[in-house]
Amino acid sequence: MQLAELPGSGREPPLPLLIELADGEVLRVEQWLRVLPAQRYVGKALWQGKTVLAKLFVGRKFTHHYQTELYGALLLAVSTQPTPKLLANGQCAQGGWLLFDYLEHSQSLLSLWQQVASEPLLSQSQQHLLEQALHSIGSLHAHGLWQDDLHLDNLLQQEGKIWLIDGAGVQVKRLGKPLSLRRARDNLALFFAQLAPELEDFIEPLLPAYLRAGAGLNLSLPLLLQAIRRFRKRRVQAFVKKCTRDCSEFAARRSAQGFCIIRRSEQSKLSPLLATADQHIENGERYKQEGSASVTRVDWHGRWLVLKRYNIKSLWHAVKRGLRESRALRSWRQAHRLLMYGIATPKPLAVIEQRRFGLRGRAYLLTEHCPGADLIACLADYHDKPPPEIYIQALEQLLASLIRAQISHGDLKGHNLLWNGGKWHLIDLDAMQQHRCRYRFARAFARDRERLLRNFPANSALYQLLDKRLPRLLH
Repeated sequence: MQLAELPGSGREPPLPLLIELADGEVLRVEQWLRVLPAQRYVGKALWQGKTVLAKLFVGRKFTHHYQTELYGALLLAVSTQPTPKLLANGQCAQGGWLLFDYLEHSQSLLSLWQQVASEPLLSQSQQHLLEQALHSIGSLHAHGLWQDDLHLDNLLQQEGKIWLIDGAGVQVKRLGKPLSLRRARDNLALFFAQLAPELEDFIEPLLPAYLRAGAGLNLSLPLLLQAIRRFRKRRVQAFVKKCTRDCSEFAARRSAQGFCIIRRSEQSKLSPLLATADQHIENGERYKQEGSASVTRVDWHGRWLVLKRYNIKSLWHAVKRGLRESRALRSWRQAHRLLMYGIATPKPLAVIEQRRFGLRGRAYLLTEHCPGADLIACLADYHDKPPPEIYIQALEQLLASLIRAQISHGDLKGHNLLWNGGKWHLIDLDAMQQHRCRYRFARAFARDRERLLRNFPANSALYQLLDKRLPRLLH
């Protein structure tokens, strides 16, 4: 295959694949690691009898992407940072290629982090992993370099050694001279912004690992925390936009009759279910049947899912709803927002909006099923005796997370909080909102808090305990 033919091969070009490079050389791709269709293809390949990491660039902007990646790879090499050796590179009229040493038996720090993320915050294994990452970042900064797309997936561990990859994001101000305080702080904040917000309380004991690498900076923790929250908010906003368009993570199909967005990894498994959504709504285990919404639990090939349909009750209701974003799509966005902030909610799998004559009609939301009991059921026997402390602590943590992100739920009744895996999961998110104005958020949060307390008799010991323990905000 010629490089120019790659864009026509879709998201998963057939393997094994022989690709012709310059001078009659042939690259045999054995495994795709990442594919950005018609732009960049990254895979494990054989070249001159050697296993390599191949990065192939095609499309209108291939020259820019190729040169940017090559420049970053050379910067890492000359700064003596641990990085895979560049074995060969080249370009022709059809595209460009970079071939690197393949690090056998290596794992990204992201995959390693996912293995320990459920442990108590800053467990020994979490601390060791983050200190390794911070030492590498500190060394990068000490040599005058930074990655403008810094994340755990750009750090590989092989036999205890940390390797930096992805030259596309590598930038330099003065090679060999430490970064300025502001630039280093912002880059470090970008890294921390991708971790759980609760880790902010543990950043101070982690910083020595960064400073030991030689950057020689006098970092202010309050200013670093401000920068982390700023970058996290930007990152969340970008992802909330991404979750409604066709990309590597989501498959989006739009037409005059509406649209469907589904997680790409679930597309083949769930498409038949979505094609017969109304049938499953009628035949499944009914949770709720109201004029405006029907909620059903569906057993799909041994996997429990929740399918929610937002109904149109009348012609007037159709006109009123048809001009606004559907409640299903709002819930889809807000679920991804919560997950980005580390706040538990059933994983959203797909959303559908139907349209007719340009007006929105019925809409559907498919999520994973959360098997736990709701807040009212969990605390039903504890109105006048102390409830399990784990319930109260988890409620405190949930509200603290909402405060940190300035998110109000809009209908925080007990049935919208489900207990599972040691956490309260939020559901029914169509009224949820993230606020820019602190004053307006304080008012909305106060309403949420008051609605939560109204689940229990005001004269009960449980009500008094919750009112005392749950965080509050002044207007």
